[in-house]
Amino acid sequence: MSYDLYIGDRTFSSWSLRGWLMFVKFGLPVRTHLVGLYDGTMAEDLARLAPARFVPCMTTPEGIVVGDTMAMAETLAETHRDVAFYPEEPAARALARWMVAEMHSGFAALRGECPMQLLHQFAGFEVSEAVRGDLDRIETLWALARSRHGTVGPWLFGDYSLADVFFAPVCARIAGYGLSVGAEAQAYVDQVLKDATFRQWRAMGLCKTYDPLPYARDLPTRDWPGPASLVAHKAEGPSVNTDCPYSGDPVTDFLSLDGVTYGFCNPFCRDKTLHDPAAWPRFLALVEGR
Repeated sequence: MSYDLYIGDRTFSSWSLRGWLMFVKFGLPVRTHLVGLYDGTMAEDLARLAPARFVPCMTTPEGIVVGDTMAMAETLAETHRDVAFYPEEPAARALARWMVAEMHSGFAALRGECPMQLLHQFAGFEVSEAVRGDLDRIETLWALARSRHGTVGPWLFGDYSLADVFFAPVCARIAGYGLSVGAEAQAYVDQVLKDATFRQWRAMGLCKTYDPLPYARDLPTRDWPGPASLVAHKAEGPSVNTDCPYSGDPVTDFLSLDGVTYGFCNPFCRDKTLHDPAAWPRFLALVEGR
């Protein structure tokens, strides 16, 4: 049985990113549904899920509606006790819960002045004293987790945990606004940006365009600072494959990579791959298996 997850626009909805990572990074079955956060249909789209009125929210396999990322996280951790949402060691577990709670309720300046956007990096963004204070606190928490409990792996507590879920949008804000942090904190940001799951979320978000653009700034922009993507282009068939690498359905839409044409079952499957081919293991397996 599967959960149902209702999310907003991937490029801009930081809370939706948290909700999605809770499922995908821990291998929980989920069906994802897009809500019109920037299309003006959110209230209508969520009407049958009352009292939910914001994204993300989820329904359990039993049909129970749960909103708010903190409530969702606690429900999943309570239900799936065999899944390591938090570190096992008591002191690490307590600190991870503390950091999740502080992220959920705090850092208002960073949230307000640097809303998440995954399109590009703004150049010349002026950091206020309040945002710098938030960044200093975040660096303190990250350094504490890494030094005490995260020396055996790349994540805040070594292995991936809900702390990494909740701080992923912070890393996106640091990247998207070119915010200056120390070397250790920047290394953690880079770890998040290169993670295939984060890259998949961003690639799916780039499939949708906006006019006007949410959170536009009168600032020059640079390329997104994550790993450089392989360069692919839309193409015409035929392709070297007859079935979509994701669904197994017959191909109808195509892209070209390194002079080879690959097929997909719909425009979304093609476009999410087009935006970051290296983020998708099933596609890479197709490429490498030729």
